[in-house]
Amino acid sequence: MPKQPAKGPSQRQLRVAEEIRQALSRALERGDIYDPELTRRPVTVTKVDLSPDMRNAMVSVTPLGGGDAQPTLDALKRQKGVLRSHVANSVHMKYVPALRFLEDTSFDIADNIGALLRDPHVAQDLSSDEDADDYDKEDT
Repeated sequence: MPKQPAKGPSQRQLRVAEEIRQALSRALERGDIYDPELTRRPVTVTKVDLSPDMRNAMVSVTPLGGGDAQPTLDALKRQKGVLRSHVANSVHMKYVPALRFLEDTSFDIADNIGALLRDPHVAQDLSSDEDADDYDKEDT
């Protein structure tokens, strides 16, 4: 039997994931979590991905201002139960998903792409492409 193409998340998954992200952000912002690492350094919850059965949530976080995220991830793992109870109180679901915290590296990737685009060799190629486009427009 051939494999089915992978489907994206459903609208319900996306909506519930956003509600979970907001609930976690509120709990961390208000300081409801009593952990020295989390009070010392603010955390940004960038994204939540839910499994199709909505029993597991992959929470992408990054410490505000960047830097080493491992101490923050360790603190979030220690406070997993408290954070899950905050989600249970604010998002009305039959089952509250298990939370798994991951470092969000998308900001680092965006910085690397920006640095590559600012490289003089790449900038030279980009400017010559724009000049070529202008030249093509003059011919028409």
